[in-house]
Amino acid sequence: MGSLIAPLRRAAEKPRAFFRRQQGIRRLKREIAVNPAPRIVVGSAGIFEPGWIPTDIDYLDLLRPADWQGYFSANPPEAILAEHVWEHLATPEGAAAAQTCFTFLRPGGYLRLAVPDGFNPDPAYRERVRPGGTGPGADDHKVLYTHESLRALLERAGFTVTLLEYHDATGRFHYVDWDPAAGKIHRSRRFDERNQDGRLAYTSLIVDAHKPA
Repeated sequence: MGSLIAPLRRAAEKPRAFFRRQQGIRRLKREIAVNPAPRIVVGSAGIFEPGWIPTDIDYLDLLRPADWQGYFSANPPEAILAEHVWEHLATPEGAAAAQTCFTFLRPGGYLRLAVPDGFNPDPAYRERVRPGGTGPGADDHKVLYTHESLRALLERAGFTVTLLEYHDATGRFHYVDWDPAAGKIHRSRRFDERNQDGRLAYTSLIVDAHKPA
């Protein structure tokens, strides 16, 4: 009997996954229809702020431009938010995903992107976030970006890049007071709850990538 449990669970999960996908598709289409300047969260994992539209890879895949064409050909997004998504893509995939965002953003729109910071001077941090590292989800990490490598990838796609939070090659931390209404990054200097009493326990490399108007 025990050998049947796993197949039965998988069979039961399929209708639920299909329902979630259809529900997400309907929500996305509805939000796009009533919003003249959609703001999209990719890889939201159910976490998003008011005014933003959460999406899932099952129906909006950064590596499937046809998905984006189907939703956004008539009403391109004004902004795309991606918190800790790009590190799960191999470098060629990350480049393709950046090109997808550049292609389908409206002129003057932007991509706000956050990833683990490869120049963070803390060895324990780098061990947690490196590909195959010890932190949650790191077994699926493909790339550990620095501000230099991430900027280069985005600029090759056509973006103009503004650095918001990052460590430089010497380990010094830099930041500007970016507006969370333009895309809240939870794993950041201000909003990560692990950062207490002026100590930065966890930060991300955060950039805004602008599509020229």
